[in-house]
Amino acid sequence: MRAEAQAHIDQINAATQLLRRFLDWDKANRRLEELNGKVGDPDLWNDPKAAQDVMRERRRLEEAIGATRKIETELKDTVELIEMAEMENDEALVDDGVRALAELADRAEKDKVAALLAGEADANNSYIEINAGAGGTESNDWAGMLQRMYSRWAERHGMKVELVDHHAGEQAGIKSATLLIKGENAYGNLKVEAGVHRLVRISPYDSSARRHTSFASVWVYPEVDDDIEIEINESELRIDTYRASGAGGQHVNTTDSAVRITHIPTGIVVACQNERSQHKNRASAFKQLKARLYEAELQKREAEANAANAAKTDIGWGHQIRSYVLQPYQLVKDLRTGVTSTAPLDVLDGDLDRFMAAALSQRVTGEKVDVEDVD
Repeated sequence: MRAEAQAHIDQINAATQLLRRFLDWDKANRRLEELNGKVGDPDLWNDPKAAQDVMRERRRLEEAIGATRKIETELKDTVELIEMAEMENDEALVDDGVRALAELADRAEKDKVAALLAGEADANNSYIEINAGAGGTESNDWAGMLQRMYSRWAERHGMKVELVDHHAGEQAGIKSATLLIKGENAYGNLKVEAGVHRLVRISPYDSSARRHTSFASVWVYPEVDDDIEIEINESELRIDTYRASGAGGQHVNTTDSAVRITHIPTGIVVACQNERSQHKNRASAFKQLKARLYEAELQKREAEANAANAAKTDIGWGHQIRSYVLQPYQLVKDLRTGVTSTAPLDVLDGDLDRFMAAALSQRVTGEKVDVEDVD
């Protein structure tokens, strides 16, 4: 069999094996049978909320199990077709089979990522908070580049981007910014971006053309909907108001419309200044605070789960995630997964999917992902 066809087969097998392991295949099938039995119970709809939860879980399992079985069946049929074509020396049919394998490999990768996004809040909208590190203008410019990259990535995936908070740098870039990404599985995709991002380049702001290293931190947390209850004791909050920065306008830069809330027990700080009224900024800041507290709870649960799984304890999530080296050559390397890219940084948002898929697979399975696994 052609090497190209075998490469596609190996990629498909790796994706289906990961899906089976992630779903805990035998347990997932038993659970689906149990849920099908519950759906047939006429008393189920006496509690509408419980019924909706059952139907939601049943649909998720049906889709994941069905997609995996369909891929495995199509793979088997296509391989048999190619083998028969090779025996008959029908090159045209072999070419068709290889193209079908390539399409199936792409679908398997998409189904794998979709199945991995099964966390409690993965389907929610997501906040992204970007803060420039030490380094002045160079770090501010780097933080601004990250903001543009995530914004373009979201727009390319049909998501809506809202600027919640923004503090411009003195000469270029930003000191900090908070984005709200609205779209399907926004948090599930973006949560692997949390961490410290490093840029190494010859600085355009250095007259001596020296190489500089800049850092920016990225926080990612899900938007909390009405179904998730987060209790906040207002006596544990410090609420500050100040004048918003920006281009100005009626009530902007003339009144203390911006709001900053500090949650004293955890030290979490959120701010909002994009709205014209203090009341709306306060409401938006409270939504951010709830999201940050919820994300902290999710991390706590994940840490407890990983403590029981030795395979996952070696992953340093929350530390450095990605290193970018620019000029005289283009290179991006994800230090967690080993995935590299030579795409220019200004179009890197088109390559973020590869990094996210690799990081998500490693986060879920605890296994190292090599470059070849995601090319």
